[in-house]
Formats: sequence, C-alpha cells, structure tokens
Amino acid sequence: MTPGVGGIGSASFLADVGHEIPTSLLASFVTSTLGAPAAALGLIEGISDGLAGAGRFVGGALSDDPGRRRTLAVGGYSATAILSALIGVTGSVVQAGVLRGGAWAARGLRVPARNALLADVVPAGAYGRAYGFERTMDNLGAIVGPLLALGLVSLLSIRTVILLSVIPGPLAALAIVYAIRQAQLPKVTERRKLRFQVRPVLRGQLGRLMAGFTAFELGNVAATLLILRATEVLTPGHGSHAATQIAIALYVIYNVAATVTSFLAGGLSDNLGRRGPLLVTAAGVAAFVLAYFLFGVSGPTVVVLGAAFALAGIGIGCAETAEHAAVAAFAPVEVRGSAFGLLATVQAVGNVAAVAVAGLLYTVATPTVAFCYLAAWMVVALVALGWACRPLRPIR
Repeated sequence: MTPGVGGIGSASFLADVGHEIPTSLLASFVTSTLGAPAAALGLIEGISDGLAGAGRFVGGALSDDPGRRRTLAVGGYSATAILSALIGVTGSVVQAGVLRGGAWAARGLRVPARNALLADVVPAGAYGRAYGFERTMDNLGAIVGPLLALGLVSLLSIRTVILLSVIPGPLAALAIVYAIRQAQLPKVTERRKLRFQVRPVLRGQLGRLMAGFTAFELGNVAATLLILRATEVLTPGHGSHAATQIAIALYVIYNVAATVTSFLAGGLSDNLGRRGPLLVTAAGVAAFVLAYFLFGVSGPTVVVLGAAFALAGIGIGCAETAEHAAVAAFAPVEVRGSAFGLLATVQAVGNVAAVAVAGLLYTVATPTVAFCYLAAWMVVALVALGWACRPLRPIR
C-alpha cells in the first residue's frame, strides 16, 4: 500500500460513487422528469457505450506518452464528473444524451491512462495486489453510489441529487494528483508522437492472452441479464414486487463477492509467479461456467440463485484483476498505454456483443439457450488461456 496505489484506488472509489449516482437515476430522469420514451434511454446508453469504447482505444494511444497519461487521468476524472452532473440542469433528452455521451467518452479516455499509471507506481512483483486493490475500491464505489443515490433522492429532487454527484469527481482528480506526486515519477521532458499501435501489442504471449480475454468478454454479459433471470423465475412463487426485491438482494451478493475476490485474486496472482495472472483469469472463467450452468437450469430456489450470483461475482473479481495484472506484466513499457487501451476496447465491445446476442437468444429461444451460449464462450476462453500458458518469454 504505497501512496501511489492508495491515491489511484481512492480515485477509483470516488469516481464510481460519483458517476453511479446519475447512472442510477438516469432511467427515472429521462422517462419521468423529461417525459421521453424508454427507447430514448436505450439510444442514449447505446451511443454512450460506443463513445466509451472509442475513447478507450484513443486513450490507449495517448497514454503511451507518460506526460499525456498523467494529464488524461486527472482531466478524465474531472470531465466525467462535471458532464454527468450537468445532466441535472438539462431541459431536453437531446441535451441529456449529449452530456451523457461526453461523460462516457471522457471516462473511456481515462481508463487506459489510470491503468498504465498504476503500473508506473508499483514494482512488477506487486501488479496483482495493486490492480486487485484498485478493482476492490472500484467495486466498493459501485455499491456505495446507488445506495447514496437512494438515500439522497428520498430527501431531494432528482435534479438536485444529480447535480450533487459532481462532488466526488474533483476529489478523485486530486487523489490522482496526490498519487503522481507521492510516487515521485520522473519528469517528462519530451512528448511522443501519437500512434495507434495494435500490432506491437499483439506480439508474443500478450497476443495469446488477448485472444483469451476476447473470448471471455464475448461471454461476459451485463449483470442486468442475471437480475432479469432471477426476477422471472422467482415471480410465480413470490409475486413481482417481492421477486424484484430478492433479485436486487442477490445482486448485492454479486457485488460483495466481486469486491472481496478482487483483492484476494490480486495477491494470489502475485504469489503464483509469472503465470499467476493467467491462472487466476482461468479460475474466474471457470467460476462463470458454473454460474451460467446454474442460471440456465435453476428453478425458483433462492439458495441456488444466490450461489450463481456469488460465483459470477467471484468470476468477475478474478478475471478483471488478473487481466490488468497480465497486461502490466507482459506489455512492453513503450506501448503499455496502447495495451491497456486495447484491453479496455475489447472489454467494451465484447460486453456489448454479449448482451446483444444473449439478449436475443433469451427472447427468441429460451434463457437456457442464452446461458449455454455464454458458457460456450467461457469454455473457448479456457482453451485460449491454456494455449497462452505455453512457455514463452514475457516481453519486457
């Protein structure tokens, strides 16, 4: 726990608290306050996710330059908070969509910069613990943010609560500045040219890893589909309202499992040596295979559904932590930003594809078919990660 790691972890926590507040309230704000249809909300979120993915790719190239990565990290946190909070003063759905898209683009730009910066402030032997801590703090923010929104909206208007969500953003930027200064990183004297470097990232063992990560992300569906599945199977026996409450409680189990697992997975990754990130990622993928099997065959049994949510939380805690640790360990220093940008882009695009295809199968076929499809991608990911474990010197 160095000042650099503590500062970056604190920034992740504060930023997640900040942007989860407007995210939690956006549906109600767009449909009730602005009077727009649900389709408008879907369009806003789809465009925003696309901009976030593009931002991550561009941010990776920019982050290859140490000076730019520091600027992007500080500016990205500030811009995301300000643009998200300004949604509270909008009078039309177009204005809200533009601000949401801008906030998510800024968020995408900052992700590779933050991840590369974290690799700058810790030794190679501690990558797993550092990224595990950062993921733990991020997940904690994702829990606290919606709870804070729920509490504030009972006292204040939705517009006011969204405006107040700006407060954690500047604090997150200050935490990044603190991390940079306390880590005493070398001063940057010259700028590197902006280059989109994909081929250098895909050479050697890192390329094999990216193949495995891509297969995993194509099967890594959003938790909303898991909540939907739990709600549907519980409704006949418990009623719609109670089923919704139980499903939300199960989602809390998912978040708690992910939070606890993230840090433990980071330490395990470091202790297992050079192949640690690969083995921990594989463990997370295996947890998802079991979780999807339970989601596919489970009836209205709360205990079984709880086990499925817990396994999915363990899976995401292992996989996300180990993915970042692996990129930090195997990416050449001069293209580390591009490597994190490519990983973030794969995560964004893969998640959208997983939701789109699995959601379609869930609707036109059966939920069991949808979860079998997702589990199949996880099996492909296990095979690809096994291939990546073949002896090959890491790129330094």
